[in-house]
Amino acid sequence: MKVILTQDVTGLGAIGDLISVKEGFGRNCLIPQGKAMSATSQNIKTLEHQKRQIKEKLNKAKREAEKLAERIENISCTVAKAAGEEDKLFGSVTSMDIEASIKLEGIEVERKKILLPEPIKALGIYSVPIKLHPEVTANLKLWVVKE
Repeated sequence: MKVILTQDVTGLGAIGDLISVKEGFGRNCLIPQGKAMSATSQNIKTLEHQKRQIKEKLNKAKREAEKLAERIENISCTVAKAAGEEDKLFGSVTSMDIEASIKLEGIEVERKKILLPEPIKALGIYSVPIKLHPEVTANLKLWVVKE
């Protein structure tokens, strides 16, 4: 019996997979529990249509992330902090400060997407990676200057 999985099933496959199972397992277990539906021609066409729609939506999101990455890489942000001798900051520059600095440039980025391994504690020029999409990462040029 051929079925289309509607949920991830350990040992069988992932959502949307077309698999062959024994007649009893499909009819008595998978279909009643809502983990699969029978693989009729109509269900297969519906599944293919849904896959195309999801793929188009993912491609659109990636294109938008690439455009945003290009905008981010073309700007440089400045954060002014109080500093002591030897150019050490009183406090540090965190992802919150970077988010606010980017917002002043007119670009909205979630703080969680700013990949700052540790807070910046010295004056200078830094390249801060921002993960906009699983496949798209932009590098922001950040200037940390004395207040």
